[in-house]
Amino acid sequence: MDEQESILREFLVECAEGIERLDQEFVALEKEPTNGALLASIFRTIHTIKGTCGFLGLPKLENVAHGAENILVRMRDKKMIVTPDGIDLLLEAVDAIKEILAHIGSTLQEPDRSYDAIRQKLDAFLVGNPGVAAELAPPQEGGKEASSSSKSLSAADSTIRVDVGLLDKLMNLVSELVLVRNQLLQRVRERDNAVDAGIAQRMNLITTQLQESVTRTRMQPIRNVWNQFPRVIRDLAHANGKEVELVMEGAETELDKTLLEAIKDPLTHIVRNAIDHGIETSEIRRARGKNPKGTLFLKAYHEGGQINIEIRDDGGGIDGEKVKRKAIDKGLITAEAAAGLSVSETLNLIFLPGLSTADKVTNVSGRGVGMDVVRNNIEKISGAIEIESRLEQGTLLKLRIPLTLAIIPALMIRCGRELFAIPQANLIELVRVDVEAGERIEMIHGAEFYRLRGELLPLIRLGRVLRSQKRPAEENAGGSAGTEETNVIVLGAGGQSFGLVVDEVSDREEIVVKPLSRHLKGLNVFAGATILGDGTVALILDASGIAEAGGLHQLSRSELKAEEKVETVEQATQETLLLFSLSGQDRYAIPLELVTRLEEFKTSTIEQAAGREVVQYRGDLLPLIRLDRVIGNGSTGAGETLPAILFSRNKKSVGLVVGQILDTVQEEIILHPAPAGKIGVRGSLVIQGLTTDLLDMEQIIESVAPGWLEKEAHV
Repeated sequence: MDEQESILREFLVECAEGIERLDQEFVALEKEPTNGALLASIFRTIHTIKGTCGFLGLPKLENVAHGAENILVRMRDKKMIVTPDGIDLLLEAVDAIKEILAHIGSTLQEPDRSYDAIRQKLDAFLVGNPGVAAELAPPQEGGKEASSSSKSLSAADSTIRVDVGLLDKLMNLVSELVLVRNQLLQRVRERDNAVDAGIAQRMNLITTQLQESVTRTRMQPIRNVWNQFPRVIRDLAHANGKEVELVMEGAETELDKTLLEAIKDPLTHIVRNAIDHGIETSEIRRARGKNPKGTLFLKAYHEGGQINIEIRDDGGGIDGEKVKRKAIDKGLITAEAAAGLSVSETLNLIFLPGLSTADKVTNVSGRGVGMDVVRNNIEKISGAIEIESRLEQGTLLKLRIPLTLAIIPALMIRCGRELFAIPQANLIELVRVDVEAGERIEMIHGAEFYRLRGELLPLIRLGRVLRSQKRPAEENAGGSAGTEETNVIVLGAGGQSFGLVVDEVSDREEIVVKPLSRHLKGLNVFAGATILGDGTVALILDASGIAEAGGLHQLSRSELKAEEKVETVEQATQETLLLFSLSGQDRYAIPLELVTRLEEFKTSTIEQAAGREVVQYRGDLLPLIRLDRVIGNGSTGAGETLPAILFSRNKKSVGLVVGQILDTVQEEIILHPAPAGKIGVRGSLVIQGLTTDLLDMEQIIESVAPGWLEKEAHV
């Protein structure tokens, strides 16, 4: 690299540092047109670019920057008022400057196209403003600027620019040192020598500190990505006739530069979607009693060794029924499967390829591509994405991102003779199926499931996914319990949980992630490889790839629910039930584990609030649901007291009014499905020689109080 090229690249680095701030500063200036500090900062950036261009022989860049500077100096000297039109024109000039700089960065020379048009627009705007002289000479050097340079001297002395390639090399060397450290610790443990152990522990401490220090050199604040959003939001909001305020919290939160680059596009897509068809127009918001100006809230924070990023809007939310209809129309889901979806499963449909809820195609959304790519890109870096939404109140998307991809905590497991690593970011919990305690793996519709706290957890046997030879223990697995305990690792992937059956669970280790060779990159069940302390190589498993290879997809559990409804008889299970009646001639049951308390309320204490029956209970208003009005059978009567069964979810409670509490029983249930269209009834069963209806409490509550079961979206 010759001296001229070196100087040019140094200039590009300096420009990039200032240009990154310009969009955000211009948007802020539009809100605070009299903010002198903002104007001064913007002027310094443009002035620095313009001043260096002549020395480097970059006439086109100098021409545009000079035109913008002429306007900024008038604004700074209060000879011109800051207006939205002026901001629009200056942002257009900034876009041209970015384009020229990008071309110089790739070719080391200015682009061939002319930028005279933008310069003419800048000059015309300058001349066309009353009270402004037509003289277009640049401002005098020296004076708001010499002092600024002297102030920045101390900051320059305390920092140094380092090439990213050098940092990558340094990180690789530290990764190799971590491997050697692991091997050394392994050998010392085997020899059990006190002297060697002391040296190894010292080596371990130094390596850990060095690893942390080098990792920090690669860390960058997330504001480096967020700085582009004020401009994106401003332009999109103006184009769609909306008013949107951006609120950012935790912009100083740091994560690895590689990860920062990886989440840039997904975050941008989420933000654009929120503005395009999340936040309503001002007219619609007024009609709904909202502030005409919508709010988009970005928040980043550290938690549990990961970075959490929240993107929340107070827009119209996601219409679950509309999502289902779109998915059915696109052939992505059957109507039967859609009927069995929970609230969270319905929201997760937006991540299916080809699905869009937009009413019209725009340059931002409506083509059914985007959110599936967003989730895939997040999961490629061992991250996860969750969504919550409430109709007409807003939507929250939460991203969980690892701090770095180079050295990660992982759980070591065995399948056959092979050792594998599972990134801890995908790990939910460890479960051991205890055959002696009566636990078992069930075979339903040709697939294996385990009932974990009452929910069916689909299982994948790692040995079968890897096409390894089946062992005798695997041959017996299925509809009946095996003869030995089974290790199940519960993993999360694609918004769904599943259990991975392995032979042995080992210790947690910090591993160095090594990329796979090009011959193995086609195997999506592996995310990379690592070298262990004893020198052996272990492959790193990819949770999403395993789920796909194992035949799981997002709707597997929902479709299972739909299929169970048309079965003649469900699997028999033991469950403790609460029995009660409405009129004395009927009998109903609900799982006792759902019940919080049993209460009796005086009829005289029942009040009306927002068109619903409530009762004052423990300093709060408790909504009441009369079961007879939901299922259309029997009557709770009009006595002095009303028995109620209390349910609690997400720090909220509701009372189900019944006629009489009968008993609690533990029965092996053989459930006969309810007729189609029967609201709130899962099916019928025989308890104590009498026919009893087993109720679906979630469906009952949802039919009376939609959204009550959902978590608060904090909007």
